Amino acid sequence: MALEFGERIRRIPSYPLAAGYDLGADTAMLASNESCFAPAPGVVEAANRVLSGVHRYPDPAYAPLRQALSDRYGIPRERIALGNGSCDILLSAGEALLEPGAEVVYAWPAFSVYPHLAAASGARAIEVPLDDEDRHDLDAMAAEITVATRLVLICNPNNPTSTSLPLDEVSRFLAKVPRHVCVILDEAYCEFALALGDTYASLDLLRRWPNLVLLRTFSKAYGLAGLRVGYALCGSEDFRAAVDQVRQPFYLNMAAQAAAVEALRHQDEVERRVTHTVAARVELMDGLRELGLWVAESDANFVWTHLSEDTVEPDVISGLRARGVLVRAGAALGREGSLRVTVGSDAENGRFLGALGELL
Repeated sequence: MALEFGERIRRIPSYPLAAGYDLGADTAMLASNESCFAPAPGVVEAANRVLSGVHRYPDPAYAPLRQALSDRYGIPRERIALGNGSCDILLSAGEALLEPGAEVVYAWPAFSVYPHLAAASGARAIEVPLDDEDRHDLDAMAAEITVATRLVLICNPNNPTSTSLPLDEVSRFLAKVPRHVCVILDEAYCEFALALGDTYASLDLLRRWPNLVLLRTFSKAYGLAGLRVGYALCGSEDFRAAVDQVRQPFYLNMAAQAAAVEALRHQDEVERRVTHTVAARVELMDGLRELGLWVAESDANFVWTHLSEDTVEPDVISGLRARGVLVRAGAALGREGSLRVTVGSDAENGRFLGALGELL
């Protein structure tokens, strides 16, 4: 007799995993929006130093990392949530805020984890199509907010389409949202979003709207994807307390904490890497346009392009893979006929453009 699982297991979609980890070192890994730069040596050393103490549990208050983030952003420690990647905080927010009869509003396509929140909780998901430029349509999203709405998700810059919205548009949207509705501004790629200003720019929104949460990560610009460290700057302490309440204890390991604290001390290096990535992003976008493809205006560390109507997406994906290049298929991200391509090293970007040119 087969095991019987809860109904929500049938509702929750599978996260679209990147393939190709078995292809060996000679592969352009452009599918997961990782950094092509290894962590700074001091970051690795900080993680190594704590390994001799792994027979003890980590600090359950995560005080050093919370304090380091508080010092950087001027947000009280009590209003800083941490997680095993930003997904951990996001999924915990769904568990804390949503239930049958509640609603969550988000744009689509957007981050692939968003549908999990409603599926896991039994809430109703309201998916609002992006506009013609593959950006969030905030007016359409505001129109979908009802008395049942508990949570609104805005991915800015948006994954997978790489587009961003000016913060004044986000502010006007927040003014329309009832104060009991939590708005998570998912800023996983904010370090690369030069059009939005620096990483402090959205803090003004946080001071004005206590129902706002800024969700961020060390996985991208800081190059710590393998250690999984996310954080949220919260408009109120209530959100942080709620997401902590629904999670297991010790959700962030001590090596990850130590690495993140040290990474915050290397802002010059982060800025150098971001500058290189942004320059490479421009070259990658130009290269795709030279191939005759439409490309979104990227504000992230990846680009989003639409294939021509007579091009078969699976054939392109398999052809790139055969040439040692991995990118993410649009069909897995909510829009068939598109590609999401991480900005890699100069060599990786050139390899991708050459392989794609052969296929097209």
